[in-house]
Amino acid sequence: MRIDQHVLQSFLQEVKVESQSPDDPVVVLHTPYPWELVGTGNYAAVFAHPDYPSLVIKLYAPGRPGWEQEVEVYRKLGETQSFPICYHAEEGYLILKRINGISLFDCIRYGIPILPQVIEDVEEALKEARKKGLFPHDVHGKNVLMDQGRGYLIDVSDYYKNIPDSKWKDLRKAYYRIYLPFLKDRGWKFPLWVLDAIRKGYRWYKKGKRLFK
Repeated sequence: MRIDQHVLQSFLQEVKVESQSPDDPVVVLHTPYPWELVGTGNYAAVFAHPDYPSLVIKLYAPGRPGWEQEVEVYRKLGETQSFPICYHAEEGYLILKRINGISLFDCIRYGIPILPQVIEDVEEALKEARKKGLFPHDVHGKNVLMDQGRGYLIDVSDYYKNIPDSKWKDLRKAYYRIYLPFLKDRGWKFPLWVLDAIRKGYRWYKKGKRLFK
């Protein structure tokens, strides 16, 4: 699947993305009309065009690394039900299949029940990625999506890093031990400051465990 070359080149000439700090998400200074900003990460920003609803462009900020590694990750994944598919890649950007849905983070934020099937779909998808020689990394509530009761993953840019990462294991454990028995059907909404406090607390907890090993 392709985006019209004129539309694509016009976008690439007009869009402005920069990385102000390697520890923070990139900053989008200009999104040309009628494109919309879908999301940002520490390396890149993701954009969509209304004429191409099944596609997104992931554009790396100038100077940010990782494009080559991400292209290789998508090459190894190939066509799969649970992950985006990379249809085209050129220096600094990728054209990907758009995965629809709501993130698990937003499910918690808005009180939307997360079904066990979603968790198990993700578990199976990660097993599939490992079988293909990848190392699922940085899998958390913002890059796991739920759509019609099924689970999907986005942002595989770090799947080449062969280093320990327990985020998904810890999230899955919290789902079955805390969320499923106590929270799933209550419809409670959690404000951003609460979720941010949980995120920071988890980070401090993991950092402390590493220090005292």
